[in-house]
Amino acid sequence: MSDFNRRPRYLVTSRGLWQQRADLGVLLQAEIVFHPFSQIDAVVGWGQRPSGLRAERIASRRKVPAIVLEDGFIKSYAPGRGEPAHSFVVDRSGIYFDARRPGDLSSLIDSGDADTARMERARDAIAFLRKHRLSKYNNAPIRTLSELGLDADRPYVLLVDQVGGDASIRGALADDFRFGAMLDHARQTYPEARLVIRAHPAAGDRSLLVNAARRLGLDYQVPGRGNPWPLLESAQAVYTVSSQLGFEALMAGRKVHCFGVTYYSHRGLTEDHCEAPAPRRSASLEQIFHAAYIDYSRYLDLHDRSPVSLERAMEQALVVREQRNRIPARMLTGGLSPWKRRALDPFLIGPEGPAIHTGRFAKAVERAKESGAAIAVWGSARPLPSAVQSFRIEDGFIRSRGLGVNLAYPCSIAMDGEHVYYDARGESHLERLIATHPFEPDLQARAARLIDTIIGNGISKYNVGDAVDLPAVADGRLRILIPGQVEKDASIRFGSPVTRTNRDLVAAVRLLYPDAFLAYKEHPDVTSGLRSGGAEPADADLIVRQGDIMHWIGWCDRLETMTSLAGFEALIRGKPVGVHGIPFYAGWGLTDDRIEVPRRTRSVNREMLAAAALILYPFYIHPLSAMPCTVEDLVAEIALKRQVSVSATRRLMLRLTQSINRTAVKIRDGRN
Repeated sequence: MSDFNRRPRYLVTSRGLWQQRADLGVLLQAEIVFHPFSQIDAVVGWGQRPSGLRAERIASRRKVPAIVLEDGFIKSYAPGRGEPAHSFVVDRSGIYFDARRPGDLSSLIDSGDADTARMERARDAIAFLRKHRLSKYNNAPIRTLSELGLDADRPYVLLVDQVGGDASIRGALADDFRFGAMLDHARQTYPEARLVIRAHPAAGDRSLLVNAARRLGLDYQVPGRGNPWPLLESAQAVYTVSSQLGFEALMAGRKVHCFGVTYYSHRGLTEDHCEAPAPRRSASLEQIFHAAYIDYSRYLDLHDRSPVSLERAMEQALVVREQRNRIPARMLTGGLSPWKRRALDPFLIGPEGPAIHTGRFAKAVERAKESGAAIAVWGSARPLPSAVQSFRIEDGFIRSRGLGVNLAYPCSIAMDGEHVYYDARGESHLERLIATHPFEPDLQARAARLIDTIIGNGISKYNVGDAVDLPAVADGRLRILIPGQVEKDASIRFGSPVTRTNRDLVAAVRLLYPDAFLAYKEHPDVTSGLRSGGAEPADADLIVRQGDIMHWIGWCDRLETMTSLAGFEALIRGKPVGVHGIPFYAGWGLTDDRIEVPRRTRSVNREMLAAAALILYPFYIHPLSAMPCTVEDLVAEIALKRQVSVSATRRLMLRLTQSINRTAVKIRDGRN
C-alpha cells in the first residue's frame, strides 16, 4: 500500500487503550499500534492519567501530535469499563476539563454559530435528556425527593461533591479548599435553605464537602442514592467546582455557581466565583451543548461499534436504563448450571448490580432473606419461595438463532411471577398486560411496523430450518398446519387441560375438518431425537420433518394447535388459528377457541397482542454485545444472519456442554 493510501498509524500508551484498539480504530480512523518502534503519525493517551502524560512526552520526542481521549458526557449505564461505552471525546490540543490550556472544546464553543438547525437540534436533545433523566452514568434509580429523604416543601441548595485531588479540580484552577468556600457562600447567600450535598459515589469517607461542612460546623443533608435530575430540577441553586452536573443543572434551568473554571463557565450562563485565564466569548446554552455533545463528542453503537449520532446514542442509553430498571432488586439464583448462569447474566443486571449465583437453591433463599434480594427461578418445575420476592424466568418469543436445547444463548427472556405466560392456571404478567394496558396509538403503530418487519424477514422464535418443497393440494381443499409439540413440555401440562397429545390434537382437527389436508409438522426437538413428541398422529395427510415453520405457516390456510407459539406467529401473519388449549393469545377474540377462558373478557386487535407479547413483556439483549436492545434491533440483527466468531476451545466446550444438556433434558422428561 502506498503512503498516500496508508491509514494513519497511532501509538497507544497503555494496555487499557490497547484493549480498546478496535473502538479507537473506528473513532480515530487509524491503525492502532502498541509498539513505539513503528512509523507513527500521533500518540494517543487517556486524559491526564499517566497514559495521557506519557503520550505528550512521546509525541514531543517523536515530533508528532498528541491525541487525548476521555469518556464522553453520556458514558454508560454504570462507571467502569465492564461494558461498552456510549461516547468518547477526542482532543488534539488539550482536554475539556483543563482550563490551563484551552482545548478543542473551548475552540468549538468560540467558533460555533447559532444557526437555526443547530440550535433546534440542541434544544431537542436537551429536552430528551431532561424528559428521560439521562446523565453520564444511568444506573442510579429514579427517586422522588421524599424517597431521597428530603422534605419537598423546604427549599434547598445543592452542592456537588468531587473526589479530592482529581485532575478535574486542578484543571479548573481550584483546589480542595474551594469546597469549603463553596459551602460558606451557599450558607450566606441562601440562609433559609438547607445545604444538600450530592456525594460523589467514589469519594466515600474522603468527601470534600462533607468533611468541609463538619469543619465549619454546618448542618447539611446527604440524600440517598438516586438519579441526579430530580435533585437538580428542584434545587434553588446548584454549586459546583467543575462537575458535569453543573452543566446538567443549566439544562434543568437552575442558577449555577461555579467555584472553578469549567468549559461552561464564564460564558454568561453561570455565577462565577473565580477568574478565567483569559476572557471568554458569551454563548447560549444551546451553543455550548451543541459544541460539547455533538461537535466534540463521538458516539459508537453499543452493539456493532459503528459510529452513530448523539440521538441514536441517547436512545440506546435509554433502552439499557429502562430495561435494567425493570429488575426490582439484586437477583439471586441457586443451583443453576454454568450455561444457564451465563445465559441469564446479561438480563439480570439492575440498579443494585448484577445477579449473584449460589450453588444451592436453599442458600440463595437464605441470602435473599438476609439482604432483601430477589430470587430468579428458571422455568416452572420448582415452587417459588414464599418468604422472599421471587420471579420465574422463561425464554421469550423471539429467542435466538438456534434451539435452546442446542445451547444457543437466548436473546430474549420473560420474567414473571407465579404463573409464567404458558401457565393458564392463573394470570401471568403478560395476560395482565393484554387485559389492562391502554395500548396508545403510537404503541400500536410501532407494533404494526414490527409485525411488517418480522413477516418481511421471516423471523420466528428460533430462526432455524431451511426452505422446503411444499405439497401441492387440490384447489378448494383447506390446508391446515398442525405444529407438533414436546408432550412433556410445561406449556401442555399447564396450558392444555383437555387435549394433551399430538396424536389427539390431529384427531380432533380431523373431526372438525374431515375433508381438509392436514400437515403435521414435528417439533424440531423431536426431529433431532432430543425429546419425545409421543405417538405418531394417524390422521395426518402428511408428517413434516423439514423446513422452517415460517414456510409452512405461509403455505397453510389455517393453523390448529394446543399451545404452540406457532399459533401466535400465524395470527400476526393474518392466518386463522384454532386453539385446543389456553395459550396466552387465546380468549381475546382473535382465535377460534375450543376451550373457554372466562377471565379473558377484553377484545384486542393483532397490534395490541403483538405490542404486549413482543414489546412490553420480554427482556432483550443483542447477540453481538449482550447489552439490552429493542426488539427491532434484535430482529434487524437476526435478519442480517451475521455469525459471531467463536474460538476452537469455546466450540469444544459448547459441544461438551451441549451433550451434557441433552442428557439432562432426557432425564428430566423421563421424570415428568
